[in-house]
Amino acid sequence: MKTNEQTLDLGLIGNCSYGALVDSRARIVWACMPQFDSNPVFCSLLGPVRNHDSGCFAIDLHDVVDSEQYYLRNSPVLVTVLRDGQGNAVEITDFAPRFEQYGRIFRPIMLIRRIRPITGSPRIRIRLRPSHDYGAGTPTTTRGSNHIRYITPEWVLRLTADCSISAILDEIEFVLNDDTTLILGPDETLPEAVTPVGHRFMENTLDYWRNWVRTLAIPFEWQQEVIRSAITLKLNAFEDTGAIIAAMTTSIPESPDSGRNWDYRYCWLRDGYFVVSALNRLGTTRTMESFLRYLINISAGGNGGHLWPVYRINGKRNLDEITVESLAGYRGMGPVRVGNQACEQIQNDVYGAAILATAHVFFDERLSKPGDQALFSMLENLGHKAVDVYNKPDAGPWEFRAIERVHTYSSAMCWVACDRLARIAGHLGLDQRQEYWRDQADKIHEYIMAGAWNEEMNSFVDSIGGEELDASLLLLPELGLVDADDRRFAGTVAAIEKHLKHGDFLYRYRGEDDFGQPDYAFTVCTFWYIDALTSLGRKEEARELFLRLLNCCNHLGLLSEHINPVNGELWGNYPQTYSMVGIINSAIRLSKPWSEAF
Repeated sequence: MKTNEQTLDLGLIGNCSYGALVDSRARIVWACMPQFDSNPVFCSLLGPVRNHDSGCFAIDLHDVVDSEQYYLRNSPVLVTVLRDGQGNAVEITDFAPRFEQYGRIFRPIMLIRRIRPITGSPRIRIRLRPSHDYGAGTPTTTRGSNHIRYITPEWVLRLTADCSISAILDEIEFVLNDDTTLILGPDETLPEAVTPVGHRFMENTLDYWRNWVRTLAIPFEWQQEVIRSAITLKLNAFEDTGAIIAAMTTSIPESPDSGRNWDYRYCWLRDGYFVVSALNRLGTTRTMESFLRYLINISAGGNGGHLWPVYRINGKRNLDEITVESLAGYRGMGPVRVGNQACEQIQNDVYGAAILATAHVFFDERLSKPGDQALFSMLENLGHKAVDVYNKPDAGPWEFRAIERVHTYSSAMCWVACDRLARIAGHLGLDQRQEYWRDQADKIHEYIMAGAWNEEMNSFVDSIGGEELDASLLLLPELGLVDADDRRFAGTVAAIEKHLKHGDFLYRYRGEDDFGQPDYAFTVCTFWYIDALTSLGRKEEARELFLRLLNCCNHLGLLSEHINPVNGELWGNYPQTYSMVGIINSAIRLSKPWSEAF
């Protein structure tokens, strides 16, 4: 049984329009509606200052002593079982509807909670306390015979239920004798009784997700972990525009009282590339096609091919960072930030990330609309920007706020932009363009090899002419900049082991940044290290570390951005797409092939 202290033992439900987080006692503690970067309707995860009981949707069992939580197989439908001290038990099933209807995907801003007595006569209390303006305001209510309307200047939500409306409004305990369904969604009348709607929507939603999972090309080993990661990544994709968010939350600290509290509910082009690449490895392409649409719209509105590192999920850049005083923060550890200053930064790796994410469409014959010369011409605009900036200082992949260097990873991604454009041109039969982009790639490659290799350290370093390390250097073989059997890569891995590894975990860097030295490990970096070990032939060592890292997942198989290297506790925004990508990529590399499985 979990303590009352807030943890990241949270379940994610969603439908690619919005997402919600549910704790181990079936309390919805975070949900932004109508979309990922909206004002949260439920925000108790970050502790409202004025009223600590507001901003949640709880189903409390009287005298609860134990809980159990799991997902229904191959789906994001979440089940929580609560038990009391007298042997009574109740089951709460939470989901967001998603299924095909009338030739399109039905994904309403709707949350469905089905409550079922399992044993005895459980006494429950329903506390539905939405908030607005980041916990500063509470809605007014009106009631009907079977519904309650919650009204704010920003939105109106309607709860439809087949239990006592008075019991919900007045938060009165009642004995649960029969199944009960709660549907929270738009201010619209349901066309039929709430229980049949809830049942049908759940069956249709289960059918959708299980059919989607059947299309995945999963490895033989760690199938459940890979499937859960794939579902989680898809839930972080905003289907309306194709944007992919970094995480569902804002301001979960990277480590206690560190001030490293950031808003991750937006689309980083770098993160988007890693997500679509992982899903492509599993054989699912729709998320990539949607993300490509998002990228094209952003690029078309750019200034001469210039890209910023992060955008809102609607493609705009209005991400001015502010501090919200009405929320105390996770475990009271503020500040709570909305928006992200990274939108103003120069991060020169974005051009390579955008081209890498798009390159698949020129070579993947499964796609209904393959890449053509018009798309290639648009990508060339990004390539020209990469040529302009490959040797210019930037904030780097770790988004330093007051430090600018010519980061090796950024230069490498500029090389990637030119290298992939050369390959695409060759595929399209554009010989002159292929030659041009190959010449540009060779020039950048020579620059990196001369400036980023430190002979004394026997390692590549984090910046041109620098003397420090960062974990992004582990990605150089995957990008194609060096071969995995290159002695320089082996030397780099050895140096990173010595300077960035703490127990089982890797820090992204150890030098001081704007906030001092980082305290906790960046989760995906350990997966990068596992992949590096695999590429160096140290597969058994990599497998053992992979298993230990999987043990850091919470009870539902999800990971956050950071990990306490001493006790494995999860910190940072959650669930982090980077981290779930790491599970997929490492599992694919380490799993025995299906041909050897039987």
